[in-house]
Amino acid sequence: MVRARRSPLSEKATLLRINVGCGRTPIPGWLNVDNSLSVLLARMDLLCWLLDWLKLLDESQMAFIRVARDSGIVWGSALRLPVPDESAEVVYASHMLEHLDRREAWLFLQEAKRVLVKGGWLRLVVPDLKKLVIEYLRDGDADKFVASTLLPHPRVRGLFGRIKYVIVGDRHHLWMYDSGSLERLLREAGFREVYILEPGESNIPNPGLLNLRERAEESIFAEARK
Repeated sequence: MVRARRSPLSEKATLLRINVGCGRTPIPGWLNVDNSLSVLLARMDLLCWLLDWLKLLDESQMAFIRVARDSGIVWGSALRLPVPDESAEVVYASHMLEHLDRREAWLFLQEAKRVLVKGGWLRLVVPDLKKLVIEYLRDGDADKFVASTLLPHPRVRGLFGRIKYVIVGDRHHLWMYDSGSLERLLREAGFREVYILEPGESNIPNPGLLNLRERAEESIFAEARK
């Protein structure tokens, strides 16, 4: 007797849901991954204490370290996720893609395809460049517009500043998207179904504790199926 082959997406117990670049908003029950040094420092109490004593860590970074320690955030790169091929049913990244340059963004999308099973979903949330442009055209404040893109990179000054930069890293944007450019990027990366969604909408079965409205006032929501 020939048995019907089960869809990979039906094997819920064996598949991961991965939150890439989770920052201080890990999702309970998901594999939460971030490449911040704060995630590594969460495992190094003495070094963390020393950097805090030297005032190289501000309260925001200390808060992230506490979240990483309490939530079990895993250190890892978006360009090489620490999971096997076809081991995930969902890959989610909120306000992470814009911190990658164009080559890195392409590599991340290929990595997402590597870890997703066939039929799995990638969900992206990114700042909406169009919304920033509309606001600029409304108020005409060029300085506010340029600052809001987070594209300018302030010069790092002084030895202490350079040390802190090494510890904290670069949190500025390297690219920006509108809905059209994000959809085009996903299709060019080889995803067969791409959807631009309203806040609160999703094609992901049983999204559970996933926040479908995260930073809705400033964001584009996109999903793509492998």
